[in-house]
Amino acid sequence: MKKLLSMLVVLSIVFAAGTLFAKDWKKIRIGVEGAYPPFSFVTPDGKLDGFDIDIAKALVEAAGAEIVLVAQDWDGIIPALLARKYDCIIASMSITEERKRKVAFTNKYYQTPAKFVVKKGLMNEFSKAAIKGKSIGVQRATIHDKYLTDNYGSDVTVKRYGTQDEIYLDIIAGRIELFLADSIAASDGFLQKPEGKNFEFTGPDLVDPKWFGVGAGIACRKQDTALVNILNAAIDKIRADGTYKKIQDKYFDFNVYGE
Repeated sequence: MKKLLSMLVVLSIVFAAGTLFAKDWKKIRIGVEGAYPPFSFVTPDGKLDGFDIDIAKALVEAAGAEIVLVAQDWDGIIPALLARKYDCIIASMSITEERKRKVAFTNKYYQTPAKFVVKKGLMNEFSKAAIKGKSIGVQRATIHDKYLTDNYGSDVTVKRYGTQDEIYLDIIAGRIELFLADSIAASDGFLQKPEGKNFEFTGPDLVDPKWFGVGAGIACRKQDTALVNILNAAIDKIRADGTYKKIQDKYFDFNVYGE
């Protein structure tokens, strides 16, 4: 009987502590990259902007909370989440099985394919034989890095970079011959700019879920299931009330959400 009473007392204390310290999510700190245009970038006056940033603001507003944006380099973006530097990540992070072992994801908020970019005239057609021996750039620790390494790593020289901008500078300088990235980021961030006029996409759209997941989602710590539910409800809300389309149309002339 004493043992049962002791257990009940312990359970009561645990429950009370859990209630006392339960997160109300009136303020949501969001980790963003700020170096992945048009999804996230820093304006000349030092402000964070882009599709991911606008989506983050809209979602937090829909959730009735206050937003705090925290810029973080991509390499450490998940470790910083687990270390509680912020509460979730909105940084074009694809939902993959490997990442799901570390974090919890919301439903997707957009989905676009990956593609290779090459200098015009360098390759007549894309094939494994055509790129053999070439130097290919990719952003470090991304789905594109894993895909390139798994499928072509033994045939090409993989050069890894901290940001997409570093990749663009090196392909212009001729230090790499191709790069692999999200097709929209590559188009808006490079090909449509004056410095990208001599380059083009090559090869097929790359969408295999094994490497590219099922779209970009919001990463949260696994124990923060309430926040995942809040953000899923907010995604549904901004898609239903037209906010999502308004943000989408600011950056793209197509359906970036996908099927």
